Amino acid sequence: MELLPLVCLCLLSCSGDAVRVVVEEDSDAVLPCFPVTKRNLTGQFFDWRKDDQNEVFMYDAGSHYNNGRTGQDEQFKGRVSHFQDQLKNGNASIKIHKTKMADSGIYSCIFPDLQSQTSIIELVVDQVLRDRTGENIPGAAPEPCIRTLYDKLLWRLLQCEAHGDPRPTLKWEDSDNKTLTAEEPKISERGGRFYVTVKTTVTKTDNYSCVATQETLSHQVAAAIPVYIQVSGWSGWWIVGGAVVIVGLVAVIILLIRCLCRGSTSDTTHGPRETELRDNMI
Repeated sequence: MELLPLVCLCLLSCSGDAVRVVVEEDSDAVLPCFPVTKRNLTGQFFDWRKDDQNEVFMYDAGSHYNNGRTGQDEQFKGRVSHFQDQLKNGNASIKIHKTKMADSGIYSCIFPDLQSQTSIIELVVDQVLRDRTGENIPGAAPEPCIRTLYDKLLWRLLQCEAHGDPRPTLKWEDSDNKTLTAEEPKISERGGRFYVTVKTTVTKTDNYSCVATQETLSHQVAAAIPVYIQVSGWSGWWIVGGAVVIVGLVAVIILLIRCLCRGSTSDTTHGPRETELRDNMI
């Protein structure tokens, strides 16, 4: 009855099929590893490698990278630990602390003295975009700068500028996190940093955000601006249209009144002269 689990584990560990471990960036990842035959591993040797070349963790009868052993890959220094109290139960698993995107890959847990048993684990680190301005990451973009360029009755022209290295991408969003249509970004480079400017026109009252993203740094930072527009949409256009019509009508009425007034003045001016001419003719 106990043979079936051992056979299944052997198929998993010895056939090369990888166990898949998926974690979010910045979280800890436990990579499982157990020899086919359960035994006390305290006095044994096992080695963890990434992509068959990077030294992740090596244990040799109590000696390992966290107590003076040399040779660990720089990427993993101070970030990998094992379960010392579980070695007696045949547990050679390791924990990678604060995972990074670069940690994704294929890991091998090898027991050279146990018929070269090998466990294959695929680690997938999902990217988490968040504000990392407080982490002192070189080149990380600070909070974007937003300002209103034009403030009109029915619309506003907003501008957002951000800078960093690598070049940040910018987008405008409304309060529902919907991406707004924007002009083509303007990009310049000064002092080893990229400066990006993006403009958008809005026509309704809302809170608008400019989001700067640097994918390779897993960094995303945003700034927001409230916009209040008294009239918006079709109602605004109807109001403006009605106002234009009224102004037009008033102008026409004034013009008519002026014409009538000029006509009346002309009759008054020429009346006596015509009488004088008639008298002379008599």
